[in-house]
Amino acid sequence: MAASNGSASDAKKTFLEVYSVLKSEILEDPSFESTPESYRWVEQMLDYNVPGGKLNRGLSVIDSYRLLKEGKDLTKDEIFLACALGWCIEWLQAYFLVLDDIMDDSHTRRGQPCWFRVEKVGMIAVNDGILLRNHIPRILKNHFREKPYYVDLLDLFNEIEFQTASGQMIDLITTLEGEKDLSKYTLPVHRRIVQYKTAYYSFYLPVACALLMAGENLDNHLLVKNVLVEMGIYFQVQDDYLDCFGDPEVIGKIGTDIEDFKCSWLVVQALERANSDQKKLLYENYGKKDKASVEQVKKLYHDLDLKGVFAEYESKSYEKLVSSIEDHPSKAVQAVLKSFLGKIYKRQK
Repeated sequence: MAASNGSASDAKKTFLEVYSVLKSEILEDPSFESTPESYRWVEQMLDYNVPGGKLNRGLSVIDSYRLLKEGKDLTKDEIFLACALGWCIEWLQAYFLVLDDIMDDSHTRRGQPCWFRVEKVGMIAVNDGILLRNHIPRILKNHFREKPYYVDLLDLFNEIEFQTASGQMIDLITTLEGEKDLSKYTLPVHRRIVQYKTAYYSFYLPVACALLMAGENLDNHLLVKNVLVEMGIYFQVQDDYLDCFGDPEVIGKIGTDIEDFKCSWLVVQALERANSDQKKLLYENYGKKDKASVEQVKKLYHDLDLKGVFAEYESKSYEKLVSSIEDHPSKAVQAVLKSFLGKIYKRQK
């Protein structure tokens, strides 16, 4: 495996090489005597669900670790281990998405049919999700068992999985089919869903992995956790905004939050600002599939100047995040947090 201390494309190439190694270890796991058929099934399931996304979360572990080491060249072993932790996050993401898509009755994911929609898969996807979840501790055991931070890694992944599943639960019970009740949609509810369902595993987890590898105690980094959770919330608000106002050509999908009755930041802001007539219009049209209803909601968003509200939110969030980051005593940790913020500030997709 190449010791990549170079460009982003080198880093991605190295990262994908590590995926092949980890996949082989799982397929050859001595605890399970596989048949040719089960071997093929697991290999196809992994290739379909794990490496298909943008891999941002996984690659962030290596980026963050590199910044924490303040420019020192990394050894091959350090690069491999940082990549392995990155892949554990991608495995966690795959496990959530496979099961999420079943719960949401979705059709496509990353430009292809959801795994459970693939011929012959169906509800076997539930067990595949459980398998994906079980691969994570096996990767950790294979490569980190002798490390002083092994138990901390296990704790970290368990903690974040619990928080994410709990966030998903709040989301599901708030948006129950057949109980479409916009009065449940408030800013604190939106914030709680996003914090638990997205921010911990997408923003805090990659940096926490890098900190543990660098020999840090996570209890000493509560400021880092708080900043990354705020960043995750800001990221999701951007997502909600782009779902309605983004260019589908740029973001790669057509937004359906209005049709899907999502607890989106935009609808929460609209409910806070609307007069009684506008609220009535929202209650009558939000969550309807027909084009005319969607257009009514979009027109209302326009009338309430939610683009302006978002622009103000974005600049205030950015200022607040920068000032929190600059409060951190370590320049290396500041660099990690600024690198995350730089990737998402004013993004268009």
